[in-house]
Amino acid sequence: MINKQLIDPQSIVVIGASNDTTKPGGKILKNIINGGYTGELYVVNPKEDEVQGIKSFRDLSLLPNVDLAILAISAKYCHVSVEILTQQKNTRAFIILSAGFSEENEAGKRLEEKIVAEIHSVNGCLIGPNCVGILTQKHHSIFTYPIPLLDPHGCDFISGSGATACFIMESGIPKGLKFANVFSVGNSAQIGVEEILAYLDDSFDPLTSSKVKLLYIETISNPQKLLKHASSLIRKGCRIAAVKAGASEAGSRAASSHTGALASSDVSVKALFDKAGIVRCYGREELIAVVSVFLHPPLTGKNIAIITHAGGPAVMLTDALSNGNMNVPHIDGDKSIELLSKLFPGSSVANPIDFLATGTAEQLAIIIDYVNAYFDNIDAMVVIFGTPGLFPVFDVYQLLHYKMRTSPKPIFPVLPSIVTAKEEIKEFISKGRINFSDEVSLGNALAKVWNTPLPAEDSLDLPSIDNVSIRKIVDAASNGYLSPEGVSSLLDAVGIPRAAESVVSSTSEAISAATEMGFPVVMKVVGPVHKSDVGGVVINVNSEEQVTKEFERMIQIKDTTAVLIQKMHKGTELFAGIKREEKFGHLIMCGLGGVFIEVLKDVSVALAPVSHPEAESMLRNLKGYKIIQGTRGMKGVNEKAFIDVIIRLSMLVSIAPEISEMDVNPLLGNPESIVAVDARINIEK
Repeated sequence: MINKQLIDPQSIVVIGASNDTTKPGGKILKNIINGGYTGELYVVNPKEDEVQGIKSFRDLSLLPNVDLAILAISAKYCHVSVEILTQQKNTRAFIILSAGFSEENEAGKRLEEKIVAEIHSVNGCLIGPNCVGILTQKHHSIFTYPIPLLDPHGCDFISGSGATACFIMESGIPKGLKFANVFSVGNSAQIGVEEILAYLDDSFDPLTSSKVKLLYIETISNPQKLLKHASSLIRKGCRIAAVKAGASEAGSRAASSHTGALASSDVSVKALFDKAGIVRCYGREELIAVVSVFLHPPLTGKNIAIITHAGGPAVMLTDALSNGNMNVPHIDGDKSIELLSKLFPGSSVANPIDFLATGTAEQLAIIIDYVNAYFDNIDAMVVIFGTPGLFPVFDVYQLLHYKMRTSPKPIFPVLPSIVTAKEEIKEFISKGRINFSDEVSLGNALAKVWNTPLPAEDSLDLPSIDNVSIRKIVDAASNGYLSPEGVSSLLDAVGIPRAAESVVSSTSEAISAATEMGFPVVMKVVGPVHKSDVGGVVINVNSEEQVTKEFERMIQIKDTTAVLIQKMHKGTELFAGIKREEKFGHLIMCGLGGVFIEVLKDVSVALAPVSHPEAESMLRNLKGYKIIQGTRGMKGVNEKAFIDVIIRLSMLVSIAPEISEMDVNPLLGNPESIVAVDARINIEK
């Protein structure tokens, strides 16, 4: 638990501080001094009486009581130091810079656990070990560079990697990105990204706290905590962007079901971020671009005007926005003609609004005013303005700064001449502005921000299901796949419509069942996991003779225990499923069946519980959504019924968390209804 002694300590001791500022202990002391720390500052160094002008204690036992201890000593000495500090010096906050703990070997892990237990025993808090430190408004306890000028209106930055934190700041600071607090969590032995986010949530003040959070995550130890506090912060008016490292499909595990095979660790992360409303990024530059968008007024729509004096960047930006489902709408009408008359011959106002390389600050002001006053189909503007270096452009950037401050529509600046107009851009940034030097990065970031959903609803309006029957079926089941009868009963209890079926073990039973249902029927083997792979599925069975022939063939297939007969239904093949993912909970999946799931993996995923808006979004995000809607003469699917199935599966796992995997595949959908034709349910208690 983060405490006041860490964030706002009245006293700090650096154990292992040095006069050599090329060492972590020397650099962190220097940074604390240069950062203007106003509390009591102490040093412990057994060989020195004074370090960098600060009195040094040669023996830790001689130190007065101290709030925060920073350890820059060998790992093997850390536990003894922590014991003395917690038991004798009333120290309740620790930053351990030292490496050589759980990241190195098992012995280091045990030492780390002993230190955490000691700090836990006094309700203290620990950042690290193996970290670079933290930056707060009160103290600069970090041993690396760069150190940004902290601004309470900048972003709060939490990183699982100290080096990556430095690189992200290196990228953001020259562009004008500001930081409020920086936390490097290292091994996260006690406090990780989730705990710091929880602190920022619990201590959030709408008047004084930063409303932008920037995360670099290597391990999500507590997904539910991350979800809870990220969602809460976003509902309070914050915006969060994050990189989760380790996103490759190499993290997937082999599984016997479609849901199992498709549910990699990265799929779980995506579902978590979508549910929380976190904008997901995949690299440092993308993260900086998204956070920089956050620090501008929020978009109220996706229609963008591009104002430029260079055609190429405008074309590339138009492509990026269009690919991201943003619009660059055509501008026409009397006011566009009037605007054109105020620009140099050869200009264009159709959008992009190109006012040529000879365009002036005065013309830029006129264009911005017209977009604000007369072009209601525009929600925001991007201004692209560089220079060939023939003359200074201070006046243009000064005008742009003023217009950004007063414009009712957001304005995003792309100033690409970072060498030729270096001084002008420097002055622009000094006014508190952020520069997007690359138009495509900005376009992608705007699209990513716009397309990220808001946090899922807290309260859900859900249909009723038969909880008692569900528990009765699951309690009676053994680990492994449910029997066909159990699957049918569970689908009925959940309220998912299914095709009439009968499990038969003789030819006479097969003929009787097929005749009663009415031809044509479908026949499937019971037993083998992948029925189609062994020739265990036959459709369009139209006669008693064919029933007899197929039954006698199927019953001989290896591992077959019986044959299931169903009334044949027609419709679009759909898919829905469940996968329990360690720590994250249950993933709910949906998509088109058949080739779409087998080959194209066109699947949407959400973390349970799934709300109605989330289920709607799952359908809309499918690449094959137009097939669900109906296209090229094909009948569509009852979307309301499909959404109902998704929500009911989500409700099922809240009653029966023992379900580890479930496939309902195919569901056959038409404009009137959706029917489950086949399902597999795996129980792991």
